[in-house]
Amino acid sequence: QVQLVESGGGLVQAGGSLRLSCAASGTIFSIVPMGWYRQAPGKQRELVAAITRDGSTNYADSLKGRFTISRDNAKNTVYLQMNSLRPEDTAVYYCNASPPLPVYWGQGTQVTVSS
Repeated sequence: QVQLVESGGGLVQAGGSLRLSCAASGTIFSIVPMGWYRQAPGKQRELVAAITRDGSTNYADSLKGRFTISRDNAKNTVYLQMNSLRPEDTAVYYCNASPPLPVYWGQGTQVTVSS
């Protein structure tokens, strides 16, 4: 079964850190660029960071320096290390291909940053 399962979210104080994981099943996700996305209440889903199979990365301008995306192709897993978290980072975080494949959106993982 082809699916994406996000984990690692939680409640953290401002300035704290979290590491999100995305376990992907399905060969396609070991080949295509992967991305982390987030959706805050009342806002559209946005791309946070993306990474190609060979490790090239790009980030939303507002997040550069705080977030780091990485992937382990052997484990078919994508990570998002989030440091210096801010209340405005509160959102549900999702992983998917980049650009996303709509049929494969998972449940996401909730990140809540308290002030």
